Amino acid sequence: MGSFPPRECGIATFTKDVVDSFDGTFGTKSEIIAIDEPGGEWRHYGPEVVARLREEERSSYTDVAAIVNAHPAQMLNIQHEYGIFGGERGEFLIDLLKELQKPVTLTLHTVLPEPEETMLRVTRELAKYSTAVISLSETGKHLLETVYEIDPRKLHVIHHGVPDVPFHSTDTAKASLGVGQRMLITTFGLINRGKGLEYALDAMRTIVRYHPETLYLILGETHPTVRRQEGESYREALQEKIREYRLLNNVALVDKYLDFDEVVNYLAATDIYLTPYLNPVQIVSGTLAYAVGCGKAIVSTPYLYAEEVLAHNCGFLCKFRDADSIAENVLMLLDDPSLRRAIERRAYRFGRQMTWPHVAAAYGRLFAELAPASGRLELVHSA
Repeated sequence: MGSFPPRECGIATFTKDVVDSFDGTFGTKSEIIAIDEPGGEWRHYGPEVVARLREEERSSYTDVAAIVNAHPAQMLNIQHEYGIFGGERGEFLIDLLKELQKPVTLTLHTVLPEPEETMLRVTRELAKYSTAVISLSETGKHLLETVYEIDPRKLHVIHHGVPDVPFHSTDTAKASLGVGQRMLITTFGLINRGKGLEYALDAMRTIVRYHPETLYLILGETHPTVRRQEGESYREALQEKIREYRLLNNVALVDKYLDFDEVVNYLAATDIYLTPYLNPVQIVSGTLAYAVGCGKAIVSTPYLYAEEVLAHNCGFLCKFRDADSIAENVLMLLDDPSLRRAIERRAYRFGRQMTWPHVAAAYGRLFAELAPASGRLELVHSA
């Protein structure tokens, strides 16, 4: 259960990736309960979606619980983000969990180090009624145990999945994008003000003085929720900065929701992956995980997930809201190709444990362990 394509959000993409990798690994046929936000009733899903949870309708949660209990599936996995469930801090989901008569694993995509009272209460209740709780990082697991005081026997770490791609030079991918042999910096994902992209643009003014061949691509459309609230004002402000700084030949905004193959191709062409994000307590970043998995040198602000990943020498941390710090670290990598290639190799090696086949296998082991003793779940890797 989670948001699911064609809905455009990070959880939807992640849910589909988990399902595809799991079914591809074990030859199973998972079925989906898709979460619809208000106004999402018009959306048309594929045949794998067998039920729909209406986010803001409390009665929908017990209705879906009844569907799960009657379904032949042995267990339910929920891909959780507070904002996609109804009630204060998504508390309606507790109603569903209380009614379930099957094991349920809860994958938490947000774990704040200093939760306010309601978030703490809701998270503890969700964990209480879940058979297992999955964090996408070791930092998240530690917080769930020490801050949220969740039974450590329930806690598991399964990494954010990444593409299982070969380690290649950027030449072929750059040729396919028509960027020649320019040094390519990228940031991708749904655009919102928390990305800190204005500081990256400020940094580019310095970077291009020393490396005028550099091209920075900001890839992705505006987050649908942001677009409903403020239109394209943030993107337009970024575009105005690009013009003001005379960076039209060095920065491009690619206003497109990227599919999996497009993301992989852009990353294959990337020399440096940049995340200038502003939220210091961000516990996971799918885009950063993908970049590491593809063997890219990283420059990032020190939010929690970046600190954990870059501790493995996959790149450099820069200061929050500091264009000079971004420029300094990017230039260090542009000036020293040998250093950049060494970091790329370290990132790629570290990312092997995060590939989707490894993630699917980890979910499979957990599901097999938690399945009811009667009708024990048998999972065999498909050829």
